[in-house]
Amino acid sequence: MVRRVFQVRLAGALLLALPLLAIAETVMVKYAGPVDLDPFVCEWTPRSSFITRVCHDARRSYAVVGLGGTYYHYCGMPTHVVRAWLAAASMGRFYNATIRGRFACS
Repeated sequence: MVRRVFQVRLAGALLLALPLLAIAETVMVKYAGPVDLDPFVCEWTPRSSFITRVCHDARRSYAVVGLGGTYYHYCGMPTHVVRAWLAAASMGRFYNATIRGRFACS
């Protein structure tokens, strides 16, 4: 009986501690260093061979994007541009026409 009570209490304590065990993901961004992705909404992009992931922090209009295995960052990127990019027939063509060379972080 004592063992059973101990097991139940231990299980309860572990469940309460789970939020404390959550590990925020940090990625290395070229030209920016480590970036914590906690405030971002991230989408994996399996239909693109070049663009692997798009993460956007709408509050700061800041995007972190996985391109060919390297993460880059973009500043001043509005939510509607990110949505259009994720919905584009070709994410690579959209990137080249709309994003590449724009939204530079200074």
